[in-house]
Amino acid sequence: MSSQTAEAARREGVRLSHPSPEDGPHMWRLAGETGMDVNSPYAYTLWCRDFAATSVVARDTDGRVAAYVTGYVRPDSPDTYFLWQVAVDSAYRGQRLARRMLDFIGDAIAEQGLQYLEATVTPDNEASRALFASFARSRRTEAVWSPLFGAEHFPKHGDEPHEPEDLVRIGPFGSHPATDD
Repeated sequence: MSSQTAEAARREGVRLSHPSPEDGPHMWRLAGETGMDVNSPYAYTLWCRDFAATSVVARDTDGRVAAYVTGYVRPDSPDTYFLWQVAVDSAYRGQRLARRMLDFIGDAIAEQGLQYLEATVTPDNEASRALFASFARSRRTEAVWSPLFGAEHFPKHGDEPHEPEDLVRIGPFGSHPATDD
């Protein structure tokens, strides 16, 4: 099988669904492997129980978690979904899997009547910035960027300060149908 054929089979075989508590340890592993800020294994398992309806996992043909998105509806802004983490296994990068998961979440939050999606991104994360810009265009709305947390809001890792986190706010949704971007 050629590498292109293998990639196509892998992409076509990936299915999206809401997570279950059994996915928590796999999400924790993937967070570590992808260099994310890693929460405790307990946090991921609890997340899969309490926020399953606002999160998504991508499973390969063997049922293994290949990627995930976690998020929740903000308690102080019930019209806003906050996207917490996006992680994609290195074997599945470059296949628009993050975008597919974001579209899955976007459809779910639109069905719930939510108007905005928010996320934070470090200033140098060009891939995530492009992902959110593309998502906003496809939803025929805008992505507005503003500073949210500076390095002073985070503990240092050794001598290295945590990078600042900028907020992206995308919306409002619903006035125009989504398009492929």
